[in-house]
Amino acid sequence: MFDDFIARLAALVPKPRMHLTRFHGVFAPNSKYRAEVTRAGKVNKHQLTGIEKTANIEGRRLKMSWAMRLKRVFNIDVTVCGYCQGSVRIIACIEDRSVINKILAHIDQHQESLVSFNTSSGIRASPSEMVNPMVTNF
Repeated sequence: MFDDFIARLAALVPKPRMHLTRFHGVFAPNSKYRAEVTRAGKVNKHQLTGIEKTANIEGRRLKMSWAMRLKRVFNIDVTVCGYCQGSVRIIACIEDRSVINKILAHIDQHQESLVSFNTSSGIRASPSEMVNPMVTNF
């Protein structure tokens, strides 16, 4: 009796990180009336005047950044250092795939040179340095 009830109740619980709000009617993403009932709305960029362009830019600033979305959806806070729990300031967001590949290739080369130096000299690093060879203490 209770097993059936619990099974039916558990089926209603959403999976983790699943969107809980679904919009229908005028709030649906492709509704032709959505622009009339939402604050942002859909605007044709070519028809905006100078005043409307500045208002549109200010409205865009109110949207969530990618860092805020990561924190909200996946509970990943990129503004906190993983080692010292201090605050981190985001200085750039690199989206160009070729630039990302160059950076990652450089990091791989740097790590390989550190590993070859540590193994060839016979000197062993402390455990904290072996965990993250990119962190240096000056």
